Amino acid sequence: MAARQSAGLLMYHFRNGKLEVLLVHPGGPYFRKKDEGAWSIPKGLMEKDEEPLSAALREFEEETGIKPAGPYLDLGTVRQKSGKIVHAWAFQGDWDSSRPIHSNEFEMEWPPHSGKKQRFPEIDRAGFFTPEEAKKKINPAQAAFIDRLVGKLRELGELE
Repeated sequence: MAARQSAGLLMYHFRNGKLEVLLVHPGGPYFRKKDEGAWSIPKGLMEKDEEPLSAALREFEEETGIKPAGPYLDLGTVRQKSGKIVHAWAFQGDWDSSRPIHSNEFEMEWPPHSGKKQRFPEIDRAGFFTPEEAKKKINPAQAAFIDRLVGKLRELGELE
């Protein structure tokens, strides 16, 4: 069986001359009390025959309510512990953190074995973090995307 594949975007900006990246925290009851290692880039599963960048653009907007605008820097892929392959791109953008994230929702049985269905946001919060902070919060495999972004920005002369 082929590995499941997701695609996402890592939005970044410079605040007071310092690089910050946008991460999102998964919604739902299983992640409510998890912090370090639980955050992610906004991403989601690719549909059959969907190009990875198209999926990344769609998923970013669905999960944040923010319409991304390029250009996009290719950050390659990582394989998460689950075996899922994640494709990522970065772009420079901003989000007013005083405004809530507008995420799509999912439905699941909760509490378990109760027969009751409840709806939860896919993303319950988002925030900008320095690369050092972000690498503590993000799913460990995705930390490579932050390192790759820093490297690309240095190559482009946008970061010392």
